[in-house]
Amino acid sequence: MSDPMRPRASLRTAVVWDVLKDALDRRVKATGQEPEAAPDGGGLDVLDTGGGSGNFAVPVARLGHRVTVVDPSPNALFALERRAAEAGVADRVRGVQGDVHGLFDVVERGGYDAVLCHGVLEYVDDPAEGMRNVVSALRPGGVVSLLAAGLGGAVLARALAGHFSEAHRALDDPAGRWGEGDPVPRRFTAEQLTELAQDAGLRVGAVHGVRVFADLVPGVLVDTEPGALEALLKLEAAAAELSAFHSVATQLHVLGETSGTAEGTATAEA
Repeated sequence: MSDPMRPRASLRTAVVWDVLKDALDRRVKATGQEPEAAPDGGGLDVLDTGGGSGNFAVPVARLGHRVTVVDPSPNALFALERRAAEAGVADRVRGVQGDVHGLFDVVERGGYDAVLCHGVLEYVDDPAEGMRNVVSALRPGGVVSLLAAGLGGAVLARALAGHFSEAHRALDDPAGRWGEGDPVPRRFTAEQLTELAQDAGLRVGAVHGVRVFADLVPGVLVDTEPGALEALLKLEAAAAELSAFHSVATQLHVLGETSGTAEGTATAEA
């Protein structure tokens, strides 16, 4: 995934980026941590678990926030450092090697205003444990941006490609996998992802379908037809909020918040 500010990449990131930016803006207003004061300690503390080379971390840092990226790949963290330097935000981006299960071996518990958990729960052995760790990293009133692979999108994609048996297998498989060659270990329905977030102590504020149409539309059409990219972006944004389209989205995005009190955070950690 590329920088969400780049037009072509925005087909994959625009919905998530718009929701995330709005959530961060609301959190800034609630805490009084105006990004303009970032050099003097302003801005939010944001944790990006599995953030890789900084596809979201760097744009978040450009908003004036401090971002810690936790990722198991040294190569990804090296690319993160380079990207942050090129964007002029090296002083606001920190990369540490680790994963969501050993999260508090490398970062502070309860030290963040927002946590990004994008493309992580599909790959961990215990998604519920990973989700609890994500919530435990938050300060009271903190925000979680949760993005994971959607089951329906994979079933639809296999069927449209003519792989009907694989589509059926994904539909019946508890993990939503279409076969041994499937590179994604686990997929979720909107209900499953919402339940994971709620069980970890989050109050779910919004669920969005991501890449409802983008992965199905021929790339050549988007790249060559005048106005097609902008029109498709508007269509994705309109469909993202409609629950009817969640069942066919390639990815699902859940935005959640913890209680605004220390007591609420303690409950989430229990």
